[in-house]
Amino acid sequence: MPDESCAHLDEANQRAGVKPSGHGCQECLKSGGTWIHLRLCLGCGHVGCCDNSPNRHATKHAQHTNHPVIRSYEPGEGWGYCYPHDLFAEHLAAKPGETPARHYDPPGE
Repeated sequence: MPDESCAHLDEANQRAGVKPSGHGCQECLKSGGTWIHLRLCLGCGHVGCCDNSPNRHATKHAQHTNHPVIRSYEPGEGWGYCYPHDLFAEHLAAKPGETPARHYDPPGE
């Protein structure tokens, strides 16, 4: 649990779990784009690229859908983030199926 919390992070901790939409950023895979790291939407399971990636699809997804919380979709990382409250949770436990087996690179890399 983060030191600071909000209702969104509290709800994310109580979630049943989401099924990731795939092994890479869904929009980048469709457009041929690239990513650096992946993020998992805890509202619907959308996998999008991080804000250090050229297209920032995870943030765009959150803005478009109003799904407030993401979790890292990288092996060995367990943090979460609430967009509306700009709060970082150092540890946000993964539910079954929410952890990638490895880091997935964009096709061709």
